[in-house]
Amino acid sequence: MSPPTTYKELEELLRARFEQLTPHQRKMAQRILSDPEGCAFQTVTQLASSVGANESTVVRFATSLGLRGYPELARLCQQRLQEKAQLLERFDALRYLESQEGGVLPRAAAFDQANIAHTFAGIDHDAWREAVRTLSRARRVQVIGLRKSQAPASLLAYLLGLVRDEVRQLGLDELLPDRLRRLGKGDALVAISIHRYVRHTVQALRFARSKGVATIALTDNSASPLAQHADVVFYVEVAGASILRSMTAFVSLVQALASDVAIELGADTSKALLLEEELLEEFDVYAVGEDRARGQSGAEPSTRARAVRGASGK
Repeated sequence: MSPPTTYKELEELLRARFEQLTPHQRKMAQRILSDPEGCAFQTVTQLASSVGANESTVVRFATSLGLRGYPELARLCQQRLQEKAQLLERFDALRYLESQEGGVLPRAAAFDQANIAHTFAGIDHDAWREAVRTLSRARRVQVIGLRKSQAPASLLAYLLGLVRDEVRQLGLDELLPDRLRRLGKGDALVAISIHRYVRHTVQALRFARSKGVATIALTDNSASPLAQHADVVFYVEVAGASILRSMTAFVSLVQALASDVAIELGADTSKALLLEEELLEEFDVYAVGEDRARGQSGAEPSTRARAVRGASGK
């Protein structure tokens, strides 16, 4: 394998070799993957000290990756810093907004816009197509996300459940081991987690992959333990306007993913949505105005139901 010439290639190489690294090398890899900006201008002595190793260990680690010593490793981290310079400049402008234009509200909106743009710009097209095909063709799809990641996991499971059968959201309960036990080849598991990574989410993903299940991870950086156990990984920006990290880009990503799955399924999606609309009307799930509230019958089908019937040719 040729030596990495970009930070992205370095990231892919470290992930591919992670399980074969020594304990000190793993610490260095985790540091480079999780904080390349922080490593960009560190001396070899500083990096060695931060991971509890000596300088010669750092140099040997760099050369084992095919690089000409530590300076070239630092250069790749500096490249990553340059790639994010525009985003960082935008964040600096947001600090000005906080004091000048109404506090945290405009700053939060700008952060979320930047997070979404940066997340979508970093998505690999081939990985995206693989994820869409997997979620369209899998026999069963399980989605797990706990604590703060529960919200985007719930949304993804709900949206996928609208357009295909056999979708389930996994929760942290006594049934989790039983539901994981039923997974096998032909199934798919989507795992969502950000730092600090929930142990049960990582364990579920690791177990699923060991059973031949197709695995997809949505996480915050390439040092995430989810990245080690997923066939496809999407990295999502979570920078926030305060100490609370933002999940907005996760929401946008799962909506886009479910939408593309719906397109991939085509006519099957129309049939699923039509059946759902018929059931919602049959069970009178939604309030649709005073006429329905008074018990009047013979109302026209809902706008969405008519649109779905038209899309399916009925």
